[in-house]
Amino acid sequence: MSLFLANSSDPVSHIVDKPIAGLKFGDINIMLSMVTVIGTALVLVLLLMRAASGSKTGPASMGNRRYLPSSSFSGIIEVMVVYLRDEMLIPVMGARLTARYLSYLLSLFFFILLLNIVGLIPFVDVHYAVYQVTGAPFAGVTESNTAALFGGAATASISVTGALAMISFLVVQVQGFRELGIGGWLEHLCGGRELVRGSIFLWLVIPIIFVVELGGIFVKPAALAIRLFANMVAGHTLLLTLLGFGAMAAKAGLGTLSVSGITLVSGIGAILITFLEVFVALLQAFIFMFLTAVFISLMAHEEHAEGHEAHDDAASGHGDSHGHHAAAAHS
Repeated sequence: MSLFLANSSDPVSHIVDKPIAGLKFGDINIMLSMVTVIGTALVLVLLLMRAASGSKTGPASMGNRRYLPSSSFSGIIEVMVVYLRDEMLIPVMGARLTARYLSYLLSLFFFILLLNIVGLIPFVDVHYAVYQVTGAPFAGVTESNTAALFGGAATASISVTGALAMISFLVVQVQGFRELGIGGWLEHLCGGRELVRGSIFLWLVIPIIFVVELGGIFVKPAALAIRLFANMVAGHTLLLTLLGFGAMAAKAGLGTLSVSGITLVSGIGAILITFLEVFVALLQAFIFMFLTAVFISLMAHEEHAEGHEAHDDAASGHGDSHGHHAAAAHS
């Protein structure tokens, strides 16, 4: 039985997370997704450090050019960061919360994006191809594990997306306790201060709201994890199914011309789906980050924010009236 990944008749076997053969930490199997997540994180740090160094302001001798990024990669990252901050996060969270959580949200976005992109690159197949070309033995490799040391669709593993969602869950709850306090957090679960401190007849609906809101605390991160997981699994399954049409036709005993035609058509379809998958990778990373930002903003103290806005408006009005009085006196 061939162990080369491209010969597998089941597309799902390419996606399912597997332990790495012969690699353990004590009695714990090291999963392929673990290595991929750690390796991708290290690569992301190096890439963002390079982008940051390219975005530094140059010496005065460069004139106005010193404000431009020194490389196209740095320019792309800078444009993405500025757009996400100014057009997506600040309108939802406000400037204060955006400044507090911008580093986390951008790290989340770029990390998930890079994980999704890595999942589209056939690192696992390359591993197996190298092993077969070099004649390296597949010692200890079975259908339930893998000989690859890196690659795979890490975000197609519910354990990875669940861990990311759990981190966002903790960030949201820390924001709630930090901003609202324990009392305000409980009031939020009961429908807000207006309901809790309102008419006694409204208290009858508080238990219902509390149960719904308490369930929503856990449903929101679960939805984040499942959405990312399901989209990645669906896209990779479709892509691998298209790539496998040629092999299935050959196994069915069709002629060379038929197999070549099916392979060509399915290959073109796979290329088109790959472009779509790149867009989905970007979109899902953005959705995960944006919904996390929305959940954080829901835990903000609205009255506190409104108080600041009222204070700013009052100060502005006071300045305007003072200016009008000064103009009148001058005239």
